[in-house]
Amino acid sequence: MQVPDLDSRESIERFVDCFYNKILADPSLAPIFTDVAKVDLAVHLPHIKDYWCKLLLGDKNYQRHTMNIHRQLHGKHALHARDFQRWLDLFVATVDEGYVGERAERAKLIAYAIANNMQKALL
Repeated sequence: MQVPDLDSRESIERFVDCFYNKILADPSLAPIFTDVAKVDLAVHLPHIKDYWCKLLLGDKNYQRHTMNIHRQLHGKHALHARDFQRWLDLFVATVDEGYVGERAERAKLIAYAIANNMQKALL
């Protein structure tokens, strides 16, 4: 069986679902999403899927400003470097467990840049 790349909406949607399953099972990150941010997954996941489709496929559906959203979260609950590192570790693990290819590698580079930029802006 061929391992997919993150080169279609379908593969990105599966990836995001797997990634968020890991986040919500993680003892350090889950409370940030569920207790602090009180994320409604029915609303949040479609936004995240659109965001990654924009970054990896060039889709135009995502128009939100992610930094402002995370600034508000940081104001409610201080985020730390370890939170960003854990997010990045789970992201990379999810990619490596199920995806191979140019866009999968690009997704990891983008995730690293996101984590780095968020830390610089918030910490």
